[in-house]
Amino acid sequence: MKREFWRYFDFWLFGAVLVLCVFGIAMIQSAIAGNAQLAGLPRSQTIYVVIGLAVVIIMAMIDYHYFASLSRMLYIFTILFLIVIFIIGEVQFGSARRIEVGSINIQPSELAKIVLIIVLSDYFARTQNKPRDLRWIVSGFLLTMGIVVWILLQPNLSTSIVIMVIWFSLLWISGLPPKYLLIFAGVGIIAAMAAFPFLEAYQQERIINFFFQDPNARHGNVFNVEQAIITIGSGGWFGEGYGHSTQVQLRYLKVRHTDFIFSAIAAEFGFVGTVVVMALLVFVILRCVRIARRAADPFGSYIAFGFSALLFFQMAVNIGVNLNLIPVTGLTLPFVSYGGSSLLSLVLGIGLVESVATRQKPKD
Repeated sequence: MKREFWRYFDFWLFGAVLVLCVFGIAMIQSAIAGNAQLAGLPRSQTIYVVIGLAVVIIMAMIDYHYFASLSRMLYIFTILFLIVIFIIGEVQFGSARRIEVGSINIQPSELAKIVLIIVLSDYFARTQNKPRDLRWIVSGFLLTMGIVVWILLQPNLSTSIVIMVIWFSLLWISGLPPKYLLIFAGVGIIAAMAAFPFLEAYQQERIINFFFQDPNARHGNVFNVEQAIITIGSGGWFGEGYGHSTQVQLRYLKVRHTDFIFSAIAAEFGFVGTVVVMALLVFVILRCVRIARRAADPFGSYIAFGFSALLFFQMAVNIGVNLNLIPVTGLTLPFVSYGGSSLLSLVLGIGLVESVATRQKPKD
């Protein structure tokens, strides 16, 4: 069993994630240079990375089929955790998203992404022989909304959208009839328009600023995005060098260790550097898709597909925000941006995918 485990363990996937994590620590170190208040972040991220790599191995050793039997318990526990965060969570930047335990910030919404991948994978695996009708669609949607509603109340719109994308991705992979696509498109547009008046003021401001930008505005998210574009352009083809970007080191670029770390990478390593980072992330996604295609059963396949959809969407949105292609969100660049809860949830997902890989169909 031990030999079989290491035989199918995806070392390429593990290695690519390790490289991204180590590179992320280096970029965080550069991004916060000279800021005494943030001086401890690289050390914290290093601790999270070490713990995370151990989590990958431990999760890979656990048979992922156990999580199917625990899916209902995990689902209920996650909802209860989200209710707790809604009641007693610390409010930061207008949102009650985390609980502080000593020096550790816990964000249940990050864990909810992985739990929902397990829950939905179990649901779609159990219903694979049922008709692909509205009842089948609505049942999966209600499962998803049981978690999303509590994240929306924080309010955390970006994570809610990520979870809805996970649901739709698994719905599509498990055989959504194409005739429903137009219905989804229409309902999605109507829902977005109807929900806008109920969004928080800062969320509405982000959307309005994106579509109706004031060229004379020099504040808030408008300033952040403008500086991100300037920072990206300053890097040229090969960048200004590690730790030598004036935009980063003089702190014109805000939240440069989290939301806008992609811009910091572009400034210091240029276009070539950003292409390498994106290529590594795409490589991780493709390895997850490869594992999904070789999985021993639909449950394992859906887990790997669901996690690859999560990675792709989060990467695309973060880069899109940095390039001013979409409104500002709070989504981080996977494995690179600072964030303990975000990183640990991602490595949990990688561990699950590795568990699927080590129990794939035997090779002929």
